[in-house]
Amino acid sequence: MSLVTSELVQIDLSPRKPTPKPEWLKARAPMGETFHSLKKLARELNLHTVCESAHCPNIGECWNHKTATFMMLGNLCTRRCGFCAVPKGRPEPIDHSEPERVAYAVAALGLKHAVITSVNRDDDNIGAATAFVNVINEIRRQAPGCQVEVLTPDFQGVDEARRLVVNARPEILNHNIETVPRLYRVAKSGGRYEKSLNFLDMAKKESSEHPEGPIVTKTGIIVGMGEEMHELLAVFRDLADRKVDILTVGQYLRPSRDHLPMARFYTPDEFAFLKHEALGMGFRHVESGPLVRSSYHAHEQAQSTGLA
Repeated sequence: MSLVTSELVQIDLSPRKPTPKPEWLKARAPMGETFHSLKKLARELNLHTVCESAHCPNIGECWNHKTATFMMLGNLCTRRCGFCAVPKGRPEPIDHSEPERVAYAVAALGLKHAVITSVNRDDDNIGAATAFVNVINEIRRQAPGCQVEVLTPDFQGVDEARRLVVNARPEILNHNIETVPRLYRVAKSGGRYEKSLNFLDMAKKESSEHPEGPIVTKTGIIVGMGEEMHELLAVFRDLADRKVDILTVGQYLRPSRDHLPMARFYTPDEFAFLKHEALGMGFRHVESGPLVRSSYHAHEQAQSTGLA
């Protein structure tokens, strides 16, 4: 039986060219004396920064403004979230001298607003929370006047761990919601949407019982992993109902082929729309844009709210 040439499907075997990033997603390459000085200091003190580990696109801008987010508890995370570039594996034992070194770096850099985060340490939630308490206290001892923002894991919902950090009263307590409930199973391994909501809700309620009043709560979400606009707005409403003060919204950029594929780029107009909607729900400050990450313009966020 003869084949009809017009019915044959031609398969293109040439390598596919990656879709170019839109202009609004292009960041300057890191360089400059301040950038290299901060990198050298981190190496000398055996410290990790989430700026490097998570491949943050703003590393050049932030580091040249002497703003860096230090990542405690090692450089290996016990979870395998589909969007995150931080290395995964079995971590080393918790280094109890690390908070002191982080505080020394904060003081040496003359920071007025320090942001401290960590990998997930599901092997020792109380130990992880204690490290946050210690770094808050150490920064206040070594760099008095410096505001402290902590970006914590959910501590697997362990109430005692959350209370330890809340009672240390950082100026800002951040825990990222990351994505919409439907995508948690593939995007946020080991996490649960309701657990993260409860963390933010209880942090606000528990801190409200203090004579100085509630601490500032903050969360972040990344877009472009396949969520729908109505799902994002529903998450915003859930967060607003829990009195979250600061919200950050940024574009997901796939770290490698081993991570979740990116569904689409959001446009600057869409980020502006999301900011407008969130502010209308009662957030005190919203940072929404393609290159926004949780710690982007952190000092400015605290100042603009008048809360920290």
